[in-house]
Amino acid sequence: MDDHISEAVGRPDLIRLDDGLVCLRFETMKVVSALAAVRHLLDTGAVRRGDTLIDSSSGIYAYALALACHRHGMRCHIVGSTTVDHTLRTQLDILGAHLEQMPPSNDLKLDQSRRVARVREILRDHPDYHWMRQYHDDIHYLGYEAVAESIYVQTGGGPLVLVGGVGSGASTGALAHYLRKRSVDVRLVGVQPYGSVTFGSAHVADPEIIIAGIGSSIPFGNVRHDLYDTLHWLAFDAALAGSVDLLRRHAVFAGLSTGAAYLAACWEHREEPARTVLFIAADTGHRYVDTVFARHREASRIEDLVPRQVRGTDELALPWSRMNWNGSSAPDEAVLG
Repeated sequence: MDDHISEAVGRPDLIRLDDGLVCLRFETMKVVSALAAVRHLLDTGAVRRGDTLIDSSSGIYAYALALACHRHGMRCHIVGSTTVDHTLRTQLDILGAHLEQMPPSNDLKLDQSRRVARVREILRDHPDYHWMRQYHDDIHYLGYEAVAESIYVQTGGGPLVLVGGVGSGASTGALAHYLRKRSVDVRLVGVQPYGSVTFGSAHVADPEIIIAGIGSSIPFGNVRHDLYDTLHWLAFDAALAGSVDLLRRHAVFAGLSTGAAYLAACWEHREEPARTVLFIAADTGHRYVDTVFARHREASRIEDLVPRQVRGTDELALPWSRMNWNGSSAPDEAVLG
């Protein structure tokens, strides 16, 4: 029996969708990393119960940190993206988290830069607050060790292709790291939106929206570029097609980043059918009902979508590109100064 709802919410399910195609489904993925990070900080004496933890978030991490703070008796301060919706705002308020939300903006870089600048201002006024630095601190890798162990046991330790949104690097990077420590043969496939500096697509704009959470317009310090073997860049329309097909074909109701990962995973499964392909579903689809699922009649058939194979990021083009990364180092614009 769990002692707190965060433990149940953070525990993922492994769902076999097809022969060799597996979904690692979370209700809210970052609860795993937030819980382990806060527990580690308490165990090492870096923070004490009652202290205030602060960070910036586009949504999922805000809820995760609020749950972790509720679990461990901490105060929570979130500087939130313009994308934080009414449902999440209400939950954060009732959980006792303090949310400062940035004004509306269609510019992801401006939104992220504003949030980071505001966090620094708050820390100057409250030096006793602890900045969680979800985008920069490797402490957020810790929670995925138990998830990697579960994957190892339930898949039999055979060769894997692991597919997921890169984001801060904690989920895909940590899972690959811990699985490789168990000597599992893992090929790591990262999923990115266009307009993200992390793997060099900032020069390509998506006319719809940037998929929040899996890319960044500013450098992240805890993405280990050398872990990644292959990259997929997907535009909104392609990810929408993936999300709709995943629900229609497999009854898995998940977010937009999951649709992108599912589409990439289906392609990798066709390319390498001898390996088990496992993709990450980071959250449920509820916050995408109006922007994605209500438009299901517009969705392309995923069988009609094919990635453009590129040799360099200068060749990237909408709506879907794929590139062998082969453990290359970070692009210059993605290096944290």
